[in-house]
Amino acid sequence: MEWKEEGEERPLSQRPEWSDVTPVPQDDGPNPVVPIAYKDDFTETMDYFRAVYFADERSLRSLHVTAEAIHMNAGNYTVWHFRRLILEALNADLHEELNFIKKVANGNPKNYQIWHHRRWVAEKLGSDATSKELDFTKKILSLDAKNYHAWSHRQWVLQELGGWEDELDYCKQLLEDDIFNNSAWNQRYFVITKSPFLGGLEAMRESEVNYTVGAIIAKPENESPWRYLRGLYKDDAQSWVNDPQVSSACLTVLSAKRNTVFALSTLLDLLCHGFQPSQDFINAVDALKTPDLDQSDSNLATAVCSVLGHMDPMRVNYWAWRKNKLPAQTA
Repeated sequence: MEWKEEGEERPLSQRPEWSDVTPVPQDDGPNPVVPIAYKDDFTETMDYFRAVYFADERSLRSLHVTAEAIHMNAGNYTVWHFRRLILEALNADLHEELNFIKKVANGNPKNYQIWHHRRWVAEKLGSDATSKELDFTKKILSLDAKNYHAWSHRQWVLQELGGWEDELDYCKQLLEDDIFNNSAWNQRYFVITKSPFLGGLEAMRESEVNYTVGAIIAKPENESPWRYLRGLYKDDAQSWVNDPQVSSACLTVLSAKRNTVFALSTLLDLLCHGFQPSQDFINAVDALKTPDLDQSDSNLATAVCSVLGHMDPMRVNYWAWRKNKLPAQTA
């Protein structure tokens, strides 16, 4: 569906098929305070739209005028709503409607109304729309990997229409392209916890921990895999504390003495949950202390807070608060 009928460039008022319609101007009241200076073509299009809308005319020409109105303002919810009523009344080809939405989304990829309309169409089509919707969101995300609307729509498609089979591979590819893509990490967690084919978090934990530790060692300054690693032990803090891969990842990063903030933060959380550190951890933290820090502090958790306050000055007050709130068992 094009914005205008093929070959039609004339204003609506000059088209024969609209000659029986009386435009309805916008009612701003008798004394508008700040009237908006609309362009003439926008005013005319909306006047004709209001005419068919108020008449509840669910016809092909009404469908055409909604397309023209959307072209001028893709955020007009009323126009989209009326378009849905027309599509249903005409029993229109909804696959063609998906193509129409794709054109609109090219210039408006973060428009709420577009995504709401797209979901409505996909829901009507059911599983017939699955592959097209996954391809559509993939294209949008290739242009902007942080597009929340696309991610939300993609997750809805997976849960309602299916298509889980290749999703973990898709997440893997995104992270190979950009290991700092926190949206891809979020999607990966969504997949391993929601996919009906993977067995759930506990079944995936071992392989995911291996994958995540590798990402941490490669880029320890990347917060996403650290958070992901913690999420792999949701509601099971004891397994998190006891898993040697977790503490080993911390020690490896600390021993390298580079980009250690997240390793220190994770170690602090482990200590607060009862982790018993070896001498290697004490030595690694001592090696990170600067001359202005208390070298005689034998409490590891306190020392970690002090080092973090120095290394992470933006959150120095937070680390001071953490130091004052340390559980008794870490003292």
